[in-house]
Amino acid sequence: MTQEQRTYLEAQRERYRKDLVENVMPFWMKHGIDKVHGGVYTCVDRDGTLMDTTKSCWFQGRCGFICAYAYNNIEKNPEWLAASKSCIDFIENHCIDTDGHMFFTVTEDGKPVQKRRYVFSECFAIIAMAEYALATGEKKWADRALEIFHNTRKMLATPGFLPPKTTQTGYSHSITMMFFNVVVVLKKVVDAPELTAQLEESLRLIETYLLSSEYKTILESVDEQGKLVDTIAGRVINPGHCIETSWFLMEAAPFFKDPDHVRELGLKIFDWDYEWGWDKEYGGIINFRDCRNFPPQDYSQDMKFWWPQCETIIAALYAYKITKDEKYLEIHRKANDWAYEHFADPEYPEWYGYLHRDGTVAQPAKGNIFKGPFHVPRMMIRSYLLLNDILGE
Repeated sequence: MTQEQRTYLEAQRERYRKDLVENVMPFWMKHGIDKVHGGVYTCVDRDGTLMDTTKSCWFQGRCGFICAYAYNNIEKNPEWLAASKSCIDFIENHCIDTDGHMFFTVTEDGKPVQKRRYVFSECFAIIAMAEYALATGEKKWADRALEIFHNTRKMLATPGFLPPKTTQTGYSHSITMMFFNVVVVLKKVVDAPELTAQLEESLRLIETYLLSSEYKTILESVDEQGKLVDTIAGRVINPGHCIETSWFLMEAAPFFKDPDHVRELGLKIFDWDYEWGWDKEYGGIINFRDCRNFPPQDYSQDMKFWWPQCETIIAALYAYKITKDEKYLEIHRKANDWAYEHFADPEYPEWYGYLHRDGTVAQPAKGNIFKGPFHVPRMMIRSYLLLNDILGE
C-alpha cells in the first residue's frame, strides 16, 4: 500500500465515522424515533418532516439492528441503545400476528395495516435482537432471536403457509442471500449447529441453482432445475442484490469448511455484477439489467437507488482487504465518490434515495416504507470496520 493509498483510506474511514455520528444517526434520532408509541417512523421528507405515520415493520428490525450495531462498533451512545430497544419492544408488542408471521406495516400505535407473503421482517427482527443481545449481554434476546429464526425457517418449509408469488415453482435469490447475513449476526451470540447448516444450505442453493456461469450473474429466480425462465421477469438481473450477496459471502467465509472457496465465489460474483451494474456513461450502479440484454421492463430499470451504491462501497473494500488488488481500491473510489457527490444532500442531513440515471434527484424525501436507517449507516459502520482491518488498526 502506497502512502497516497493509505492517506485516502484513512480519510474515508474518518469520513464514514464523522458522517454517521454527526449526520445520519442524529437525523434519525431526531426525526425517526417515536417517543410516544415506541419504534421508528421512516416516511420523512427531505428535512425530516413526518409525511406519513404508517410504520414499516421490517424497519423496526432494521433500525433496531443499526442502533445496536453502531453502539457496539462506533461509540457507546446510550441514546442509540435505547432506540434499539424501543424498536425491538415495538416489534414484540405490535408487529407479530397470532400465527407468528409478522405484518409488513402497522399504524403508529401498532394496529395492523398490511401483511405480505415475505419473511424479511422476521430476518431483520432476528438481527436486531441478536445485535442488541451482544450490546447488553441479555441472553433472553439471543434466545428470542434464535426462536424467530426457527419459526421463520418453519414458515418457509410449510407448504401453503406463505402464499406463492406465482404458480411457477423454483428458487429465489432474495431469501437465500438474507440467511447469510442473518446467520453471521446470530453467530455473534448463539452457538447452534442449525446455523452452520443454514449457511451450507444457502451456499448450495446459490451454487447449484441461482449462479449462472452462462450469464455471469446470480439470477433473481430460476425454475426447479436451476434453469433460466426465459421471460421478462425470469431474465432480471439485480446488480445491487448480487453485489450485496458477494460481500455477505466474503463476510461469512470463515464459518465454512473451505473459506477460500467461499471468498473466491464472493469475489467472482462481485466482478461479474459490478460489470453488469456500473453505468459507464453516467456512473453509479444501475437498478436492473436483462441477462440477454433485452430492454429491462421495470419502471425504475435505469434509475440509481441509494442502496446498491452502499453495497458496492462495502464489497469493494472487502475485495481489496482479501486480495490487496488495487483494481478494487479504484472501484471503491469511483463508487464512493459518485455516491457522495450525488446522494448526499448538501443542505439537509442524510442521503437522497432515488436518482434519475444521470444522477439528478428524482424525489428528495429521506425515507419511506422502504428507505430508512439501514443501508446508509450500515455502509458507514461496516466500511469503518473494514478500513480498520485494512489499515492494520
